Amino acid sequence: MICLNLTTLRQGFLGLIVISLLTTSVAAQDASQDADISVPEQTVALEPTASDVTIAARVESIFEATGWFINPVVRVQEGVAFLDGTVALADHRKWARDLAAKTDGVVAVVNRLEVEQKVSWSLDPARRELRNFMQQTIVAMPLVLLSLFILPLSWMLARLVSRIARWMMGSRIQSPFLKDIIARTISFPVFLLGLYLVLQMAGLTQLALSVMGGAGVLGIVIGFAFRDIAENFLASLLLSIRQPFRRGDWIRVDGQEGLVQSMNTRSTVLISGEGNHIQIPNSVVFKNTIENFSAAAKRRDTFDVGIGYDASVVQVQQIITDLLNENDMIYDDPHPMVLVDSLGASTVNVKVYYWYDFSKLSPLKLKSALLRQAKKALTEGGVSMPDEAREVIFPQGIPIKNATDGEDAAGAAPVQTEAPAQLPHEPAHSSLDADLANEAEDLQQQATTRVEEGEEDLLSRGE
Repeated sequence: MICLNLTTLRQGFLGLIVISLLTTSVAAQDASQDADISVPEQTVALEPTASDVTIAARVESIFEATGWFINPVVRVQEGVAFLDGTVALADHRKWARDLAAKTDGVVAVVNRLEVEQKVSWSLDPARRELRNFMQQTIVAMPLVLLSLFILPLSWMLARLVSRIARWMMGSRIQSPFLKDIIARTISFPVFLLGLYLVLQMAGLTQLALSVMGGAGVLGIVIGFAFRDIAENFLASLLLSIRQPFRRGDWIRVDGQEGLVQSMNTRSTVLISGEGNHIQIPNSVVFKNTIENFSAAAKRRDTFDVGIGYDASVVQVQQIITDLLNENDMIYDDPHPMVLVDSLGASTVNVKVYYWYDFSKLSPLKLKSALLRQAKKALTEGGVSMPDEAREVIFPQGIPIKNATDGEDAAGAAPVQTEAPAQLPHEPAHSSLDADLANEAEDLQQQATTRVEEGEEDLLSRGE
């Protein structure tokens, strides 16, 4: 009976221990639902080398030695380490978990350490970062000073190379704009080499290679992004090389006509006969037909004269030809021509061709003077110049009345017709003929003489 009672007591005691362990395990699981659970990578030993109490005491003593933890409590059960307490930093909490996981005999870690949230008014972090920045600045100071020496030196060398290039080109290239482009193209690699050395000394080898190799790529990207600007720039470069016109020339391009005032890297500026500024993109100027009236001093102009069918065409041709030959403003070579142009309804239309100096004479003033003189010469020669025939329609008809004894049917006296009045005498020369000068200078004075947006004029003034 005693033996049976001891066996029964032993079994009951073991049952209580099992129940206690299960209860403790369930409580631990409930308490650690939000805990950090870590399982080491090593395999779990079947026969642990150290007891749970020894492991817990060892890990807890290490925590207390660091001074990072507040009231650390380590409990190990069946190789599972439960960590409780408070820690100041999240990094220390992670370190504690790693330490417990690497301890022999620990198969899993339940990290229930809480990070204490404290508001720190200390300036130590700021002082620490400032101290690091000052140390890095002092270490990099020699490189910064060397860079400040190399970059200005490379820039001055680039300018020197640019001046030497301009001097070597001399009078071989007339366009100042083209000289500047060539000189900058030659001097740019000098500055780029200095920049490459600075980046190389700074240890930025990849960046240095990117700068050297990406210059062309950057140029292509910029060219696509600013295609119109690049197109106008290249057109201005080609126009400055070819120089189809100069400042002060009278040209017609893309339906626009005027006096050339200036040309910048984007557009060509014309002054119309009304004094208006006309900006034409250089790409349009380069692609279209350019009609330069000032390229040659001699220019041909025309005017029309209508004479009656009863007049002698040969006589009219002789009168106008003599008139043009006597005029000092008209060139004898090429000779002026008076040709029949068309047969109108009531007139024979004669077209007069003549040559004059466009650089000195105004085409409008000269034509006005010639028309006035031609009209006087033809009138004095007895040549009729009738108006064009017109058809007049009277829808109600024209009433016709008979007149008897000097009076009409209504008793009114007949209308007396007067002889046509003679035309007033027209002098051979007028004061207006004294001023036939070209109005180019007047347009230049009336217009605002400026280069658009402050850019350098790429044109040379014609002599």
